[in-house]
Amino acid sequence: MMVAGLAALGLGIAVGTLPVPYVIESPGPTYNTLGQSQGHPVINVSGHETYPAAGNLDLTTVYVDGGPTGSVSILNAFSAWLDSSKAVYPVELIYPTGTTKEEAQEQSAVAMATSQENAVASALNELKIPFGQQLQAAGLSKDSASAGKIQQGDILKSINGKDITSLAVIQDELAAGKGAPAAVTVERAGQPVALEVTPKDNGQGRFILGVMLKYLFSFPFQVQISLDKVGGPSAGLMFSLGIIDTVTPGDLTGGKHIAGTGTISPDGTVGPIGGIGQKMRGARSSGATLFLAPAGNCDEVAGHIPGGLQVVRVENLGEARHAVELAGSGQDTSALPACTGK
Repeated sequence: MMVAGLAALGLGIAVGTLPVPYVIESPGPTYNTLGQSQGHPVINVSGHETYPAAGNLDLTTVYVDGGPTGSVSILNAFSAWLDSSKAVYPVELIYPTGTTKEEAQEQSAVAMATSQENAVASALNELKIPFGQQLQAAGLSKDSASAGKIQQGDILKSINGKDITSLAVIQDELAAGKGAPAAVTVERAGQPVALEVTPKDNGQGRFILGVMLKYLFSFPFQVQISLDKVGGPSAGLMFSLGIIDTVTPGDLTGGKHIAGTGTISPDGTVGPIGGIGQKMRGARSSGATLFLAPAGNCDEVAGHIPGGLQVVRVENLGEARHAVELAGSGQDTSALPACTGK
């Protein structure tokens, strides 16, 4: 009986430590974009006057266990299911099938670098400070309408005679054309090249060129963001607000402790992110009383807000800035948009 019991115990332990295809998200640390990290300012501006800022504009993070970066056992997953501060997801909801550890790390680093550039662009747009921007072809999608025409590295200059100053110019022109061939001029190896591309319907009623694009920016001053061991695109909104507070007189937060999350596009649009529940908990644990949440995450926010934390729904940088200014000036924030769910 003793031998059988030990064998059963051993088998139970072995089964409990077997890896399962799940990812566990838990609250991570917060970082004040107005403060320092490892002895260096998180946001350092040169070539433009800067102003000291008090208070906190915290970006929030999530610890991720499992997937290509490690394994999760049955016991880990079961324990996380019982912990309301954590979330458990199938691996394929977080990482594409076959993603390696190196690929996951590289994608996270690229997303962080892109979010920083977008944050500078959106902050300058919000402050009406001019800067240069161009769109470059980073690659073509499968069965692209531009195959054999637009090449990786091409800079898109005009479409149907209109200068391409943003992605919206391309989208508007293609929508107006309703599938008609578009006259596209690109810059290739320093020379203009005229092309005709017939866009394809993406299956959702939108006509596209099938080109993956990235922005090339030329800023009037330098902004360096230093934050080790943090990746992904979700800090964009808080970087933007930190830059605005750094380069404008006064104190945006009024000394208040504010946190938030959200991707940011050059035009200031705030996009949804993952791990919103864990980020709200991390923000409240760090002392935040106001939290900026992307409108696209509202269904995950409603009913899961920690006590003592007001969550404001934002769709763009202008709305986020207004919320911070209102709180910072000591005014009533109760009328600000909230997440009510469906």
